[in-house]
Amino acid sequence: MNIEQIIQEAQNAGFTLVAPLDIKTITMMPEVRKMCEVNKCDAYGSNWACPPACGTLEEGSDLISQYKSGIIVQTTGQLEDDFDSEGMMETAKKHDENIRRFIEEFRKKYDTKMLPLGAGGCRICKKCTYPNEPCRFPDSMIYPMEGLGILVSDVCIKNNVPYNHGRGTLTYVGCCLFA
Repeated sequence: MNIEQIIQEAQNAGFTLVAPLDIKTITMMPEVRKMCEVNKCDAYGSNWACPPACGTLEEGSDLISQYKSGIIVQTTGQLEDDFDSEGMMETAKKHDENIRRFIEEFRKKYDTKMLPLGAGGCRICKKCTYPNEPCRFPDSMIYPMEGLGILVSDVCIKNNVPYNHGRGTLTYVGCCLFA
């Protein structure tokens, strides 16, 4: 598997920016995980991909240690102003669509195991089965980076990828890890 080819395929999926990811730069931080407990996104305790269902920091670290390489993916949108919630939601939707498109194309073409990490909780199902029934689509689940205790800006900085793309923009970040 050629990482440059993977980067090109991710760009073709619609991401604004795609860059190589050094897996060793991913660190699980308890303070990031604690931010999830505040539940500003309304996902904590409501789906299989978010805490507490996604497991402990140690379990997340064990999961990530199974992967050898990766890419950082970003979708950047323009906002009319700092309160442009419509623009924010539109960019989030586009990022979700980009990552799902990339996952689908990657899995058609490669036999390599991939772990997608996204922005925010899993949004495959309108209503998650958590906690009463098993996940309906465990192979399609996208764990949020923050839910695993990963500080998104830190990963970007350590991989020389811009995190802030300037005033009037909003960027959603994800990673795809490859075994």
